Amino acid sequence: MPPLLDNPLPTLDAWVAHFRDAPVPVLADSADQIEAFAANEDAVDAHTLAEALGDDPFLTVRVLAHVGRHHRRDTGIETLTAALVLMGVPPFFRTFGQLPTVEDRLQAVPGALEGLRRVLSRAHRAARFALGFAVQRLDHDAMVIREAALLHDLAEMLLWCHAPRLALEIARRQQADGTLRSAMAQQQVLGVALCEVQQALMKAWSLPDLLLQLDAEHGADTPSVRNVRLAVRVARHSAQGWANAALPDDLSDIAQLLRLNNESTLALLHEIDD
Repeated sequence: MPPLLDNPLPTLDAWVAHFRDAPVPVLADSADQIEAFAANEDAVDAHTLAEALGDDPFLTVRVLAHVGRHHRRDTGIETLTAALVLMGVPPFFRTFGQLPTVEDRLQAVPGALEGLRRVLSRAHRAARFALGFAVQRLDHDAMVIREAALLHDLAEMLLWCHAPRLALEIARRQQADGTLRSAMAQQQVLGVALCEVQQALMKAWSLPDLLLQLDAEHGADTPSVRNVRLAVRVARHSAQGWANAALPDDLSDIAQLLRLNNESTLALLHEIDD
């Protein structure tokens, strides 16, 4: 693994190149599960692996990027499950054994792992909301929508992994100034907004086109894109509880998307979040 970055890189392209080329560590739980499955790989299939590992955004993007590099982009591979089916189980274990872990990477930086875990918690909740909304809408791309929500803040997660002290500085500035938006704080500390890094990085990794479209901050305002954006919004705004002043607007927008009244929508949100 390359050393941690303590100073910002000079350009957007430099950030994208660094994240693209640096090995992506995975969660320790994922590394442990892969090792356990590998001991009896004949009893494991792609669906078992995807179910066990699908909450790890780092492992998910490693697999999707590997498939993007080694297979044609028109294969229709859009989810972790489909990527694992294409790879096959034995090649997966040969390729993804003995992975570096996030926990080892960040153990020497006080507060870094805690900061990353907050982002991961938000991503997991966003993924649950996104899947719940998609199922309610009977969207055939429900699993891709879930994955897009899970990976929506991938660049922020990678920043915690590769430049944790810079991520801590961004968090410190936002804590000191409750009106400071994330993109502005990132621009101040990093010289770039992470949403710009993320889109460029996803293209550099040849991630699925549908995943890019669903993740885009700007672009087509389709029901599936709104599904992802609203799941991410409500996960962010409710991270500290359900009293956030932005939540009534979220609720109204989600109700409109799902064609429900506000009361039924709120009940669905709490059911999903339970």
